Amino acid sequence: MDDSIGVAVIGAGMAGKAHMAAWRNAPSLFDPNLPPVRLVSVADVYEPVAAESARRFGYTRHDTDWRAIAAADDVDVVSVVVANRLHREIVEGLLAAGKHVLCEKPLADSLEDARAMATAARDAEQRGTIARVGFTYRRAPGIAALRELVQDGTLGRVLHLSGRYWTDYGASPDVPFSWRFGGAPGSGALADVGSHLTYVAEFLAGDVERVRGGLFTTEIAERPVAAGHALRGQAADLTGATAQVENDDYATFAATFANGVGSLEVSRVATGHPNGLVIEVSCENGAARWDQERASEIGLALRSDGSRLGGYRQVVLGPDHPYVAGGMAMDAPGVGWGQNQMFEYQARAFLDEVAGVASPLPENATFDEGVHNMEVLAAVAESATRDGAAVTVPSTSTPSTSTPSTSTPSTSTTSTTTPSTTTTKEHIA
Repeated sequence: MDDSIGVAVIGAGMAGKAHMAAWRNAPSLFDPNLPPVRLVSVADVYEPVAAESARRFGYTRHDTDWRAIAAADDVDVVSVVVANRLHREIVEGLLAAGKHVLCEKPLADSLEDARAMATAARDAEQRGTIARVGFTYRRAPGIAALRELVQDGTLGRVLHLSGRYWTDYGASPDVPFSWRFGGAPGSGALADVGSHLTYVAEFLAGDVERVRGGLFTTEIAERPVAAGHALRGQAADLTGATAQVENDDYATFAATFANGVGSLEVSRVATGHPNGLVIEVSCENGAARWDQERASEIGLALRSDGSRLGGYRQVVLGPDHPYVAGGMAMDAPGVGWGQNQMFEYQARAFLDEVAGVASPLPENATFDEGVHNMEVLAAVAESATRDGAAVTVPSTSTPSTSTPSTSTPSTSTTSTTTPSTTTTKEHIA
């Protein structure tokens, strides 16, 4: 690595903007041991939003073709935040050009493409080029805290869990058709937010081994077609035509994990829940839960409290919990934070890995982990087509079990762990 790192973002939508801000803010997190980070370019096929985003987040220029970024000598690191069907061509092109790539989830829109991308990533790694996938919610301090409580024995062995990720970006029938509403069953709410919920559940209960009870519904059958470029959450002129919705507005399934069982449910038509991820885990010694809408706290219930004092209590997260100490300008209990900070932790971990500097943070997820995530989603889709039949998920090696340090970041290349875990950093984001 040279004496600085140039970064670019391909895709200037909502998640793309989160990546732009994250690269800008990441060097200020934890130890100031990174080389200078240069904000080089924002690329999007819709030039007005590319130009506006570059100005807003302080990037030097904007582009309208990903190939310009692949060819740019001043770019070292690239976020790919575009429609899933475009991931493979762009990622493979960037890796061939020697760019380090952080790709949004799901890894692709088909298992075939995802597996090809994983092969390309392994080949690139032999040349010293890094490719990772963004499992952002593993960076949530509350979710990481739940994992610690499971692994250090406070909660102990997982018995069962339940999770839901309800959103309402498609709840109105007036929302124009976009790429999110086209594709095979399972490429809708399941791929969009179910991919998040699945890796979060596995983070707590281990790999999904088998799914059953897959069920998809499409509640809004057709949507208006926009005239020109439609930005999510913004009004758009319409053509008067409509397009058929091809994939799932809602999905649910049951899973058998390496530890315990559970049920998962996702929706993009759940009015009143703009971004509602909730996970609750029941264990041999108690239970715990986390709610995205109350991201700075967890609920905790311990059997040892007995019936007189037992029940769920509020635990306000602070510097004794993962990611907080040094991870925010005000790293004190009760300050509050949310999803934007998760992108910053993800970006900092990637920059640390690219620069080869000591890091307190677990590395980001590999493309092989991204393939496994898609294998789970494919099994759910198969279950749904077979009236809920049980489907086995291909086995994968279990990741290591470290968590980020809950104190001041160390100078070791391995993260500090809880007493019951190993000292190898885990691919948890």
